[in-house]
Amino acid sequence: MKAAVFSDTHANTALMLQAARDCRADLLIHLGDHDRDAEALRREFPDTPLYVVAGNCDPYSAAPLAAVVPLGGVGVYICHGHQYGVDYGDVSRLVYAAQERGCSLALYGHTHRADRQEIGGVQVLNPGSAGKGRVRSWATVEVFPNGGLACEIHYFD
Repeated sequence: MKAAVFSDTHANTALMLQAARDCRADLLIHLGDHDRDAEALRREFPDTPLYVVAGNCDPYSAAPLAAVVPLGGVGVYICHGHQYGVDYGDVSRLVYAAQERGCSLALYGHTHRADRQEIGGVQVLNPGSAGKGRVRSWATVEVFPNGGLACEIHYFD
């Protein structure tokens, strides 16, 4: 099972939509900052499950601040990250939140910088910004039948 993960589109949806078309994921995730941009994904891929969380630039959003998403038997904790203080590179509070919920993967955005690391048995992945900034990126997460997990960051040209 494969998920395409986007964050921080900031009303620039063209690259996100093209990546989603090319990826052909089983599940789509938008990690906020212009969570309403996820509606473009919903319109184009109405039969693909879509999970969305609100970011710090989504003050009137109906989306939750965080959620647990099932991905091929793996619990995935998704959030924008601002509520966990990820701005300064410390993701320990985010890791703890994922561990509390029994998740082995935590996805976050907010910093506009793609990053991947493993801490305390939790894979932590930031897809970067798909819509704003000098370097734009997104990510895929694939869960294999044996429970293996592969996370990959993709950069737009």
